[in-house]
Amino acid sequence: MNGKIIFYEDRNFQGCSYECSSDCSELSSHLNRCNSCRVESGMFMVYDRPNYMGHQYFLRRGEYPEYQHMLGFNDCIRSCRMIPQHMGQFRMRIYEKENFGGQMHEVMEDCDSIQERYHMPEMQSCNVMDGHWVMYEQPQFRGMQTYLRPGEYRNTREMGMGNDEMRFQSMRRISSDAAF
Repeated sequence: MNGKIIFYEDRNFQGCSYECSSDCSELSSHLNRCNSCRVESGMFMVYDRPNYMGHQYFLRRGEYPEYQHMLGFNDCIRSCRMIPQHMGQFRMRIYEKENFGGQMHEVMEDCDSIQERYHMPEMQSCNVMDGHWVMYEQPQFRGMQTYLRPGEYRNTREMGMGNDEMRFQSMRRISSDAAF
């Protein structure tokens, strides 16, 4: 299933628009700014900086007429990544320390508190083996989000967090029927 998202320069779907059905590393080449969007199909991660950097937020089918208040961005959307639909199992190994050190647990379902469920004070590296995931900085799927696709992540910087102090406290599988 392909995704389709339409970005608008102004709030409430006004102004010039740009239709996108794949990853876009730099929206400014298509629009002066982006202050609202509509996801017509699929799932996307949007970023407040070019090249898939900065704050991230997961979007699914729906309308986002004034995303700054809903998503908490201080700026406008600058890039987006389409999230492919995953039909198989979900599997990730999480590690307490960088470079896959310390305690290790294999995760196959959503986790609302890594610390409570796995008795790990923090998670600093992981190996996403199957599926696509959203990681959250706070328990109960709250706070800043980070999108992880299959691959090895030796530290939080490789996971897309520029801040070495950032730690993940909960995680959710990305599927078409997931509750976000």
